Amino acid sequence: KSTDIPPASWAERVITVVMLITALGRAVLIGQFSMSMREILYKRGKELKATYERIEEMAQLDELTGALNRRFVMKELDDELLRAVRHGKSCSVALIDLDWFKKINDTFGHPAGDEALRTFAITIFANIRGIDKFGRYGGEEFLLILPDTPQGTAMRTLDRLRDIVSGLDWAAISPNMTVTLSAGITSIRTNDTTDTVLSRADRALYRAKEGGRNRVQA
Repeated sequence: KSTDIPPASWAERVITVVMLITALGRAVLIGQFSMSMREILYKRGKELKATYERIEEMAQLDELTGALNRRFVMKELDDELLRAVRHGKSCSVALIDLDWFKKINDTFGHPAGDEALRTFAITIFANIRGIDKFGRYGGEEFLLILPDTPQGTAMRTLDRLRDIVSGLDWAAISPNMTVTLSAGITSIRTNDTTDTVLSRADRALYRAKEGGRNRVQA
């Protein structure tokens, strides 16, 4: 009949098969490319997230010692103060000072002094709990926040740290070097502010220094 579709010729059938194969191949390539791109974007996303977290972490840390920097440890103190007051939790705070540190720098040189600061910070980190917050308050002065810790327990903790620090082989950094610490401790009270907590800890630290150093005072 005139309306019937004429049978395809051999050449037309070959062209149709080639076009079909080409289309399928293109679809497969597009699928593989899409999967590859998804994998690349996923890996790149993980890398960017890790980089961002690393930048964020570096922004929180003191470059020399690896302890929290002053800005961030003060934020931690604000947070712990709020938590302790709001929930009636005990929390103790210690200001720690390395004794006669200027003399250490003058006698052994600043590179040795820097190494002493790093060694001190590593030692403290190795001997406190994961929930404790330790930061460089300024120069050779450090701040240690002890959540869920009454003052008596904090005194024993700091005295243990003092004993560990004084017992280190500081001569490994420089012959005849010795390093000790003095600490002033206080506990957070109901009507406290950050300033009042630090003021009490600072006064206690002053008493520790006046009492001969290498000691802990509340």
